[in-house]
Amino acid sequence: MATWREIEADAPEFAERVRSRFAAGIHKTIATLRKDGSPRISGSELDFKDGEVTLGMMGGSMKLLDVRRDPRVAVHSPSVDPPEDPTTWLGDAKLAGRAIEVAPPAEGAEPGAGYFRIDIAEVALAHVGTPADHLVIESWHEGRGYRRRTRK
Repeated sequence: MATWREIEADAPEFAERVRSRFAAGIHKTIATLRKDGSPRISGSELDFKDGEVTLGMMGGSMKLLDVRRDPRVAVHSPSVDPPEDPTTWLGDAKLAGRAIEVAPPAEGAEPGAGYFRIDIAEVALAHVGTPADHLVIESWHEGRGYRRRTRK
């Protein structure tokens, strides 16, 4: 697993584009695994700070119970509708890995809440290419690094 800092060092331009997609709005979507193994999606906020991707969860929330039982998560950036010219759409970003519980912040910690950093296994960014006749999929995977593919 990698830290965000490692991805920034390995593929800085890609990392900046991904980070900007996550900054497009406050609310992201996080997928966790329920006790029976089925997926659960929830709204979440996250932060890119000091080379880490971090997030907090309210005490007693189902997603907090999920990640304490099974730390595998996937997070999707806010979705923004494509503009009239699809080649100017910045795309959607996703990351997946494991939520690792960390100490609460020194100030403002909510009693019972959980605080996590994500150890990252993969990151993806999808957007429309130029001309607008193909999709561009950029990704970073642990052990493989950065890759760019296109699909018609």
